[in-house]
Amino acid sequence: MRRSLKECSNCIHQFESHFPHCPYCGQKAKDQLTLNVLFNNTISNYFSVDARFFKSFMPLMLKPGYLPKQFVEGRRVKYLHPAQMYLFISIVFFFLFSFVSRKQVEGLDTLIKKDIEHSQATRDSIHKASQSKASDLYKLALKNEDLNSISNSSQTKLLDSVIKVEKKENSWFFDISEVEIDSLVIAGVPDDEIYKKMGLKASDGYFTKRVYKQTLKFFKTKSGGSILQAFLDSIPLAMFILLPIFALILKLFYFRKGKFVHHLVFTFYFFAFLFSVFGILVIANLIWKDFPGWIMTLTMFSTFFYLVLGVKRFYGQGYLWSFVKSNMISFAFLSLVLPFALLIMGLMALLFY
Repeated sequence: MRRSLKECSNCIHQFESHFPHCPYCGQKAKDQLTLNVLFNNTISNYFSVDARFFKSFMPLMLKPGYLPKQFVEGRRVKYLHPAQMYLFISIVFFFLFSFVSRKQVEGLDTLIKKDIEHSQATRDSIHKASQSKASDLYKLALKNEDLNSISNSSQTKLLDSVIKVEKKENSWFFDISEVEIDSLVIAGVPDDEIYKKMGLKASDGYFTKRVYKQTLKFFKTKSGGSILQAFLDSIPLAMFILLPIFALILKLFYFRKGKFVHHLVFTFYFFAFLFSVFGILVIANLIWKDFPGWIMTLTMFSTFFYLVLGVKRFYGQGYLWSFVKSNMISFAFLSLVLPFALLIMGLMALLFY
């Protein structure tokens, strides 16, 4: 008796209807799309939060270099893929870090607000003192019937110098002072006109114009926290760009120890470890308000020894060479790559704030 055939909705091949899965592509024969299926597929395909993660996490934390060595040697089913491991742990870390960054942003806004109030009070005091002093000098001149004494008075010259210094301190590198910018904003002057008064020229480049735009935005909002938030939001992208650069540094020091992709595997697992450590420290700070600084310092310093043990196991060299090369790798990364990361984060904050 011939059995009925069914067509796979994924690969269009026909197979016997009693098969639970398509023998050609593996999709379920009766694959009904539901919310449960949709979100389960999303989690399993992109984050793989399953038993492999828990089997991989402890070796990641306690056996430096073990996971990348296993993966490169072909044992790739038992443990979580390095890119997925990095992606999931980094997402968890930045979620936790958002609670800390929110407090930093709010604290910065509060500090700026107090500084603005203090500066305004200082300016008001100077302005009142200036008016009072000018009034006294004018009355004295009238009493002596010598109006020219006002312009020649040493006290007037001193007062003028104070006003000039105040204006200079408030002008930053623009052609007008903070007070004048605030006045133009309050008066509703168009942004283009304010840019011109600040010193922006039509021939200035794109980034110069962005600096003026962001500065005027700051004067309007009086919020430095939003700038800090934009800077912090750019960290994940900057770190993702740094991954292949770190792998390239490893390749330079271990150019005979495998292909570039092998060094990239080590990099994914190593940065996953770093974000795990940072995440644990963030949790500790959130739970323990007075978390000891020496524990944090010791924990951060231990990541270097993790790198030493990791490269020793992964590349198969002795302790001495591993220690020396780890120092050189760390120095190259910190001295060359981190400034590059700060540049990326600064540009992101400038462009998207």
